[in-house]
Amino acid sequence: MTREHDDLLGLLAEVRSRLLIPARDVSDADASRRTTVSELTLGGLIRHLATGERMWLQVLSSADGSLPEGMLDTAQYTMSSTLAHWLAEYSSAAAATDSYVRSLPSLDVSVQLPTTPWSPPEPQFWTARRIVLHLIHETAQHAGHADIIRESLDGANSTAQLA
Repeated sequence: MTREHDDLLGLLAEVRSRLLIPARDVSDADASRRTTVSELTLGGLIRHLATGERMWLQVLSSADGSLPEGMLDTAQYTMSSTLAHWLAEYSSAAAATDSYVRSLPSLDVSVQLPTTPWSPPEPQFWTARRIVLHLIHETAQHAGHADIIRESLDGANSTAQLA
């Protein structure tokens, strides 16, 4: 594993941990509660990211452009089980992603992306590096959403919860 692997996986671990702060001490009822005009909920965000990590790992490991099952499922933002279930799924998906990325000799490996309704007509290729960067971006963006949702629930925020 290279220093780049360490750096990117370290940053991904950091944003994952920031995402989970707003979910501390939250009931299933609150984790599934909408607090803004958006459909987003804490549990739904965690489900989405757990599902997303599994799908991106499938894209990365298959490298053939096949569409992962559930990639077009719009229900992945709803909390269909308990918060504990989705936290465990997220932890498992994160461990699987990290393990696979660590096994790559280089992050320069190129994989074909699946064709989706929003894809350009020609095949698209990303490096493993870009996929990890995408996971960092997606997780950090949703960590901000989670913070807003939690603050709307009970006034708690990541700054106060870190103390």
